[in-house]
Amino acid sequence: MRTFLPSESCKESQLNALNPQSWLQVERGKLSKITSSKLSSCSSSSSIESLIKVPEPAVLPFFKPVDYVEVLAQIHEELESCPPQERSNLYLLQFQVFRGLGEVKLMRRSLRSAWQNSSTVHEKLVFGAWLKYEKRREELISDLLASCGKCAEELGSIDIASQLHADLSLNSNETVLVNDDCNLRNVIFRIGDEKIVCDRKKIAGLSAPFHAMLNGCFSESLCENIDFSENCISPLGFKAVSEFSATGYLNEVSPNILLEILIFANKFCCERLKDECDRKLASLVSSIEDAVELMEFALQENCSILAAACLRVFLHELPACLNDDRVVEIFTHADKQKRMIMVGAASFSLYCLLSEVAMNLDPQSNRAACFLEQLVDSAKTNQQKILAFHQLGCVRLLRKEYDEAECLFEAALNSGHIYSVSGLARLGYIKGHRLWAYDKLSSVISSVTPVGWMYQERSLYCEGNKKFEDLEKATGLDPTLTYPYMYRAASLMRRQNVQAALAEINRILGFKLALECLELRFCFYLALEDYQAALCDVQAILTLSPDYRMFEGRVAAYQLRTLVREHVGNWTTADCWMQLYERWSSVDDIGSLSVIYQMLESDAPKGVLYFRQSLLLLRLNCPEAAMQSLQLARQHASTEHERLVYEGWILYDTGHCEEGLRKAEESIKINRSFEAFFLKAYALADSSQDPSCSVTVVSLLEDALKCPSDRLRKGQALNNLGSVYVDRGKLDLAADCYISALKIRHTRAHQGLARVRFLRNDKAAAYEEMTKLIEKARNNASAYEKRSEYCDRELAKADLEMVTKLDPLRVYPYKYRAAVLMDNHKEKEAIAELSRAIAFKADLHLLHLRAAFYEHIGDVLAALRDCRAALSVDPNHQEMLEFHSRVNSHEP
Repeated sequence: MRTFLPSESCKESQLNALNPQSWLQVERGKLSKITSSKLSSCSSSSSIESLIKVPEPAVLPFFKPVDYVEVLAQIHEELESCPPQERSNLYLLQFQVFRGLGEVKLMRRSLRSAWQNSSTVHEKLVFGAWLKYEKRREELISDLLASCGKCAEELGSIDIASQLHADLSLNSNETVLVNDDCNLRNVIFRIGDEKIVCDRKKIAGLSAPFHAMLNGCFSESLCENIDFSENCISPLGFKAVSEFSATGYLNEVSPNILLEILIFANKFCCERLKDECDRKLASLVSSIEDAVELMEFALQENCSILAAACLRVFLHELPACLNDDRVVEIFTHADKQKRMIMVGAASFSLYCLLSEVAMNLDPQSNRAACFLEQLVDSAKTNQQKILAFHQLGCVRLLRKEYDEAECLFEAALNSGHIYSVSGLARLGYIKGHRLWAYDKLSSVISSVTPVGWMYQERSLYCEGNKKFEDLEKATGLDPTLTYPYMYRAASLMRRQNVQAALAEINRILGFKLALECLELRFCFYLALEDYQAALCDVQAILTLSPDYRMFEGRVAAYQLRTLVREHVGNWTTADCWMQLYERWSSVDDIGSLSVIYQMLESDAPKGVLYFRQSLLLLRLNCPEAAMQSLQLARQHASTEHERLVYEGWILYDTGHCEEGLRKAEESIKINRSFEAFFLKAYALADSSQDPSCSVTVVSLLEDALKCPSDRLRKGQALNNLGSVYVDRGKLDLAADCYISALKIRHTRAHQGLARVRFLRNDKAAAYEEMTKLIEKARNNASAYEKRSEYCDRELAKADLEMVTKLDPLRVYPYKYRAAVLMDNHKEKEAIAELSRAIAFKADLHLLHLRAAFYEHIGDVLAALRDCRAALSVDPNHQEMLEFHSRVNSHEP
């Protein structure tokens, strides 16, 4: 839900209304030239004030339990013992927990588990569509797998008719005739001027009403000729009914006749006939038009198979189908009975999906609000109600429907969702009750173990030192929250403390590439008239999000880039390559991204540049953007063998290692290129369990180094070759590779060379080598972490404290400090150290270690809780499974 923050009008004609600077002159989408004198006004305090506005953090529409570990453990425990039909809902709840934590991979895995454990066809349809929606940009991967002879798992291929069985128990197939007069063996039904001769016994067998009419005490039982003109069925339709009564099948009839027969079957309770019509009509649904036309009919006539077929078409066309008002109306006007016909017991799951898609499209829209109202109405368990109340409260808040929002947040809070207090506090502040909002948060903080968002939220309702104290506490408890860094940086900038302001915003950009933080730093550089640095940041923003809009959504980022670009000297192609080498060698990944963005405007081969971009984005932990860049690399490949290499990397990066290897081999057959050999070496090392394959990997990397390439990639190949030599114990050859890589400024080779020094028992030289990397690298948290292995405990502790300061998401420092504390018999402090990180990072290894510590001190229940939470993170982790089995056997 990246688009959840509301934006103002995005019309280009309204840009002048923003006027954050006098230099920003935009009229009807045309950019006027900026003069230096206008830009110089940025340095004034009033201009700085207008530039560096930090928006309040959004109240997120997520399920955010205070103790997510406890909730994950409860889910895992219930999964072990619950009936199969309840599992998919538990996996959906697990998905919502991971969404609140921002764990994208774990979210997707939970969705897949929900799909795999679906007990009904409706659940299969909903979760299959949800997975398809989550993977909507990955159609290329399925095509690539097909080109390798491997079929991607088809999520939507479900035979609805075979899985939905109608209850035909009311049919009387063995009707005993009361009047067996042979003269009445047939009966004639007259419809208008036409007469249809039917077998009385066969027609009577269609349903209990027909049996009673033709064989009971009604006058028709004695009639040979019955007028059926008033029963809304045509002669053609009744002939088909008669034929069905005799054969049990409906031959080819038009859709309109099928609809007619189905209404007739419903009226006379002909269940087998209705079921046959239902299935035939369902098989005809193939488009949105069909589904729209037939869904209303299915709901009116209680045709579950037809309704499911229509639902499948709607879900297959997400999100586009939600732009069709007719489709939205079907979903929003369905009452409980219609929902049961349409989606069975999976109503909550369906509206969870629809709500998410609608909020991604426009969180303030009527459809989002209506879907969430249906979600509230479908919720059964307490957790489902919490999610539904809170999400609808968030949408009502955005729509400025404050009274309704307050009731919903209150309901969620009363049901146990403490995070909903943030919505109540915002509403209190909006209504002028600032002190009440502060006290409300204070009450929560004092009543539970506090987490970062609580202090962040309370900081909005106080000023001065109190505000900064709360923001520091928020960062201490959850360093991933962006608002505290942004607020502190903006405050420092307003006080003209430029270096401190930049240092503060750089703290978070060092480990979390948040667009809003890049935007704020761009504003800082703009105010300082450092246009080169400002250009770097806006180009990095555009790399991550080409349609990004700045200044509260009112200005397109690409326009600001155009304006700033006029104040930066033009670089030649040679200049760009020099700048790229400089930034790459100094491990300045954001700077490298910016240079590549600029190079893409030139006539340089774009496939290679997009590929470089993808490598940087992976290093910056932006996997989705990296995949998009890889796909662009494939799209812009200049040759067949180059395209095959990029396809191989796409497959490799999505877990299809063997298929990636095959693409590399196909590329090599066409042309022996550096990238093809490099890919093959990478994929082979990852896919083969045979230790002897390292010889082949060495050979492939040597072949790669013999092929033409630039120094950036050759440095990487030399580094990888050195690693293989180290693993094989050939330290001299490894050292040669690392030294050669350093000669062409592959700075990361210092780490490999340090490892060689250490293995040669020269710990001091290893430490010195890592110090060189720290001095050269812009992003050096990993270097400090590695250097800590080559020094005594005190120095290691200092290095690891620096790692946590630079990148609090790195797990090893917490584990190391906790282990040291445990060695010193400081069990509580050791557990607290791990808990500090677990509070904001759902990590298997942290949970595993804390479980072991709890087991050590005899707290079996806490150990079991952490085991179960860890198995929610990775249900197939063998060591955790064994640990869980052991601890579970000790549970009182």
